[in-house]
Amino acid sequence: MINILFAATDDLWRDYESPLKRALEAAGVAANLRRDHGAEVTDYIIFGPGGPVDDFTPFTRCKAVLNLWAGVEKITQNKTLTQPLCRMVDPSLTNAMVEWVVGHTMRHHLGMDAHIHGQDGIWRNDVYPPIAADRPVTILGIGALGAACGQALHQLGFPVTGWSRSPKDIPNMRCLHGDDGLNTALSGAQIVVLLLPMTAQTENTLNAARLAMLAPGAFIINPGRGPLIDDAALLAALETGQVAHATLDVFRTEPLPQDHVFWGHPQITVTPHIAATTRPDTAARVIAENIAGHENGAPLQNRVDRGRGY
Repeated sequence: MINILFAATDDLWRDYESPLKRALEAAGVAANLRRDHGAEVTDYIIFGPGGPVDDFTPFTRCKAVLNLWAGVEKITQNKTLTQPLCRMVDPSLTNAMVEWVVGHTMRHHLGMDAHIHGQDGIWRNDVYPPIAADRPVTILGIGALGAACGQALHQLGFPVTGWSRSPKDIPNMRCLHGDDGLNTALSGAQIVVLLLPMTAQTENTLNAARLAMLAPGAFIINPGRGPLIDDAALLAALETGQVAHATLDVFRTEPLPQDHVFWGHPQITVTPHIAATTRPDTAARVIAENIAGHENGAPLQNRVDRGRGY
């Protein structure tokens, strides 16, 4: 019997208790899942921000900390965490992100706003959108989410360029890396999707200089992390028309303050961090299978590289 501590908020416990117990049983894991295990007996921690554990030092027996979210920037800053850390890669979260990114890409590609908001009785049929093959898309961050979005956009005919910090080889997209690769990836891009992790190196990835590299009238789609974009530079690029529209799901401060300029800006769409979320049923299976595999001698899946921060 292994002891699993669920160290997250009350509402998450209500959502996850039953799915986790079912998933652990299905994975063949004899587990005692509780919220009050002592540190000295805890074998695994299922962790969510805002929960009761912020000092991992006493958990000397713990074999791994399994994060409930894909993003790990908050927990990786905890200096007491020396145990292996696994981020969440939930297939339902991936599917939801693909749907959200494809939906907003198609919205901007087809110019749907002009028709949705332009019901003025005037018949304008002299402007047609380009076909997807003539609309290059760049995805910054081609981990599990970015790669899945790239495959879906490729299937629709878009030429997709993906950029990552280190080299990758992903079918159906041009893969670039490093500083020179970032400049190449952005040069002439008409749609840019941001799915980078939040680290000190990725903050303000889209700054004034890089926004100027895009094709005039480009579209920005950010379901990644708010600080990936320099807000002032984005507003300036929208003012000049260098960027036609930005669809933003994530922000430096969340919830986005009611008086924030983004809310009323005619060229910004705000969505309230709903592009994708972890789903208890599928996430519970990911956690249970990771624990089961590790108990049987397999390496932990989705383990965070502390040096890179993700």
